[in-house]
Amino acid sequence: MIVKSAYIHIPFCVKICTYCDFNKYFIQNQPVDAYLQCLREEIKQSNASTLETLFVGGGTPTALSVEQLTYLLETIQQQFKILGEYTFEANPDELTAEKVALLKSYGVNRLSLGVQTFDDDLLKTLGRSHQKSDIYQAVENARYYDIPSISLDLMYHLPGQTLKQFQTSLDEALSLNIDHLSSYGLILEPQTQFYNQYRKGKLKLPNEDIGAEMYNFLMNRIKKSELHQYEISNFAKDNHESAHNKVYWKNESYYGFGAGASGYIDGIRYTNVNPVNHYIKKVNQGLKPRLSETEPTEQEQIEEEMFLGLRMNQGVNKDTFQMKYQRRLEDVYSKEILKLEKQGLIENSPTEIKLTDKGRIVGNEVFEAFIQV
Repeated sequence: MIVKSAYIHIPFCVKICTYCDFNKYFIQNQPVDAYLQCLREEIKQSNASTLETLFVGGGTPTALSVEQLTYLLETIQQQFKILGEYTFEANPDELTAEKVALLKSYGVNRLSLGVQTFDDDLLKTLGRSHQKSDIYQAVENARYYDIPSISLDLMYHLPGQTLKQFQTSLDEALSLNIDHLSSYGLILEPQTQFYNQYRKGKLKLPNEDIGAEMYNFLMNRIKKSELHQYEISNFAKDNHESAHNKVYWKNESYYGFGAGASGYIDGIRYTNVNPVNHYIKKVNQGLKPRLSETEPTEQEQIEEEMFLGLRMNQGVNKDTFQMKYQRRLEDVYSKEILKLEKQGLIENSPTEIKLTDKGRIVGNEVFEAFIQV
């Protein structure tokens, strides 16, 4: 099997955000160098070579020092020939001119900035390490070194956030003439500071109606910009859609390297161990650093095909579905399709099934219809 994509996880952060449930650790006193050496070994053992997309995320890859970042970039350069999209996640305050120049010199052609909001008070609430001014400086640095594609992450439905505040943040993001925007509502995840505060009654979120208003505003505002919507939470200029994320949404294979990373190879979904020290120990013992490996049943694969594919504006292609599973989409989900079409949540054409604007607002409800209980 030809695997076209890979994800590399850097689980270190300068500051731990209040909402984040990713596998991450405060970088101080962590065995970062030992981790990077083990990451190099895991990547080597995979025998992966030519890739169409590579995404380095976290945590925060830019939390690494220049020397550590150079070591990581050399590891990637030695192992992979990257034909297309090469993305690094970054925090605005860490994206110095020196680091941008370094990333550019090793072929990085896309930066994904964790902006979240342009409101300094809300940034403090989120536990972010940057301020609004850092966002402008980071984008300026990326433009100066001619990074071809710049993406921003922007959150809404935040504690204490008004519709006006979100509108202002979105307008400021678009004013930077960015190439790509990911914008998503806050979800309270267990084992986060926000979740614990919420359970104790110390955190109040805007009601669901305001969250829906924010999403509606987002979709309508994007229609008046140079970006177009291509997925529930993602918007891009022409030729700047995230090729790497499309691998996930199309249910295709990819490598996952690093502590807590997940991959999908030869029909097996796997997840690596989370704790950094456990990861280091396994790799040093010459073992694959796996926490779990599962082989989805055909029914599970079909369900994944539906709820991942429907995230994209292009929807689920009926011919592709039949080619993969030797069954017609309408035969598998005839009742569900009819019901959702009557509710105005999906469009059912001869070639594909896709969400309507109304369906995107309640996307999770639509996805659940395609999952067997």
